[in-house]
Amino acid sequence: MSIRTILFDLDGTLIDTNELIIASFQHTIRQYGDREYKREEVLDFIGPPLKESLEKINPDRVGDMIETYRTHNVEHHNEYVKAYDGVVETVKKLKDAGFKLGIVTTKMRYTVNMGLELTDLDGLFETVVTLDDVEHAKPHPEPIETALKALGSEPAETIMVGDNTHDIEAGQNAGTKTAGVAWTVKGREVLDRLEPDYMLEQMSDLLAITGS
Repeated sequence: MSIRTILFDLDGTLIDTNELIIASFQHTIRQYGDREYKREEVLDFIGPPLKESLEKINPDRVGDMIETYRTHNVEHHNEYVKAYDGVVETVKKLKDAGFKLGIVTTKMRYTVNMGLELTDLDGLFETVVTLDDVEHAKPHPEPIETALKALGSEPAETIMVGDNTHDIEAGQNAGTKTAGVAWTVKGREVLDRLEPDYMLEQMSDLLAITGS
C-alpha cells in the first residue's frame, strides 16, 4: 500500500525548540532541583510528557515546577523557536500533492499553536493531536490512532516522522511506517537502534520517499 498520510512530531522534528526546552528546564531546576544538571542530563528530559520528566527532578513539587517551566517557556518562546530548514516548503509541497498531514505531539495545545503560528506552519495540517486530546502519550499508540481516525487513514498507508525514541516506538506500536530525523538533538544513533523504516537527512527526503 502506498503512503498517503504523514504524521509528524512537532518539537525537534518540524520546529527547533531544543534550546528553549533546555533553557526552561534549567530555569526550573535552578529553583527546585537539589543540584545543577548538565546539558547532557537535560537532554534526557526532551520527548516524554513534561510531568514525567519533572517527577525525576523533584517528585514533591511537580505542580509548581510545571507552572514555572511553562511560564518561562511561553515568555521566551519567540526568542528561540524557528522551523528547521526546508520544513515549511516540504510540508506545503506534500499538502499540495494531496497527502493527509497531521501532528502528534506530547505538548499542550496552547504552546503547539504558538509554535505553528510563529513558523508559518499554521493551517497546513488536517489534524493536530496534543497531550490534551489523549489519555496515553507516546510511545503508546493512542495518539497516532487518534490522528488516523481523524484523517480516515490506515496505519499501512502512514509514516510517523519524529526525532525521539517515543515517536518511532509509537509508530511501530500503531503499525505505521516510521522515519527518524538525523538532526535529532539526541544523536541519530539513538534512533538508528530502533530501526525506523527511513532516516531523513533533511525533511525534503520525504518528497522522494513518497514519490512527490
